[in-house]
Amino acid sequence: MASSQRPILEAQDDNIPLEPPVVPFAGSRTPASPAGSLRTVTPPVSVAHSSTSNSLSGNFLPSKFPAPQSLYQRKAKGIINSSTQSKQGGGREAFGSKEARMPEEKDDDYDGVDFSRRNWKASAPLRWNRFKWTLFWTNFIVSVYSLTALIICLLTWLNVWSNADVIRVGNRTLLVLSTIASSFGILSSLVGSAGILLNNRGFLAVYTVLLWITFAFICAPGYLAYKTRTFNLEGKINAQWSQALGETGRLRIQNSLGCCGYFSPFVEATISQLCYARSVLPGCKNSYLKFERMTLGRWYGVAFGLVPFHLFAILAALLCSNHVTYRFGKGMIPKAYRLDMNAMALIMDHWASQLAEQYGAGVASEVISRTRSNLQLDCVPTLGYNSGAQIPGTASGNLPGASSLREQDALLEDGSMREIKKS
Repeated sequence: MASSQRPILEAQDDNIPLEPPVVPFAGSRTPASPAGSLRTVTPPVSVAHSSTSNSLSGNFLPSKFPAPQSLYQRKAKGIINSSTQSKQGGGREAFGSKEARMPEEKDDDYDGVDFSRRNWKASAPLRWNRFKWTLFWTNFIVSVYSLTALIICLLTWLNVWSNADVIRVGNRTLLVLSTIASSFGILSSLVGSAGILLNNRGFLAVYTVLLWITFAFICAPGYLAYKTRTFNLEGKINAQWSQALGETGRLRIQNSLGCCGYFSPFVEATISQLCYARSVLPGCKNSYLKFERMTLGRWYGVAFGLVPFHLFAILAALLCSNHVTYRFGKGMIPKAYRLDMNAMALIMDHWASQLAEQYGAGVASEVISRTRSNLQLDCVPTLGYNSGAQIPGTASGNLPGASSLREQDALLEDGSMREIKKS
C-alpha cells in the first residue's frame, strides 16, 4: 500500500473527518501558514545530500531573501504600499522579525557604491541611524583635535611661536612624537569619514586600527613629558646642557631666552655677538628650567586630556562600525546554507510529491515541467517520485529538514503560481 494512502485509511478507521485539500500557494494566507504552504510538516533536520555532506541548504528561509521583482514593489516616498509582503533588504526596519537581510536596488549598499546599476536614478535621501551619527561625531572630534595639534606642531617646526626654537632643541623627541600622533589622527579621520559616508565597513575597520595607533602616539609624548618633569628635572637639564645640546644647541637657547652661559658667561657658554666674557646677561639655567617646567606640564596635560575623548572614539568605532547601516555584515549567505543542484532537486521532488498527493500525478508532472521551463531549471537533476516514493535517508518519504520546507516552497512560488492557477 502506498505510504501516501496510509494516513487517509487510518483517519477513516478512527472516524476522523478528513481535512479538505488546500489550494497550493493561494493568495490568502493565514497565520498558520505564513508562506502559503500546503501543509504543516515535521520538525527540522538538516538536509543531507549524502552521508558525508554537511550542507544545510535545506534549512534556509526564503522569506529572508529578496522577493522576485514581479511580486515585489519598493515603498516609494509618500506612497503607502498595501502589499502584505515584508520589507526586503536593509533599512531602518531590517532588524524586525521576518525581515530580509539581502540587499536589493535602492537598499542601503553596505559598500556605499553600487556599480551594478546601469543607470543612476535619483532616490530619496537615506536617514542615518544613531550608530552612524555616533561615528560621525566622534570622528569629527578626532579630526578637530588632530588638525589643531598638527597646526601647532607645524608652526613650532617653522619657528613661528615665541621661544619655539627652545622646544625644537630641548624637546625634539616630544615634538616628533606629537607630530606623528597628529598626522595619524588626521589620516584616521579621513579614512573614518570615507567609511562613514560610503557605509564601508572595510574602511571603518582600518579606521579603528588607526585610532589605536594614534592612541599610542598620543600617550607616548605625554608619558615622556610627565616623567621628565616629575623626576629630577633639574638634574636632567644639567646633563642636557653639558652633554646633549652641543655648542649649536646652547647658542640657539641663549639667543631665544636672552641669556649667556649656564650659570654665567664663564660657565659652558657659546660665544656670540650677545654672549661674551664681559656680557651682563644672566645665566640660562634659571630661565631654561622655568621654561621647561611650564612647557612639559602643558604638554602632558594636553596629551592626557585627549585620552578620554580618544578612548571614546575607539569604543564608538568598535561598537558601531558594523552597524553603520541596519543590515549587519555583508549580507552573504553562509556557505553551508547555499543552494546547490542536489538541494534544489530534493526541494522540487518534495513539492511534486505534495502536488501528486492532492491533485494527482498528472497535474504534478505538468506543473513541474512548466516550472522547470519557466525557471530554467532543466539542469536540475530529477530524483523521481510517486505518491509512495521514499527519499533516501528518510523513513516515511518526507524530506529531511521538512519543517523549513514549508518556507522553501516560497522559492518556487513565483514561477509556479500562474501555472497552478491555469491547471
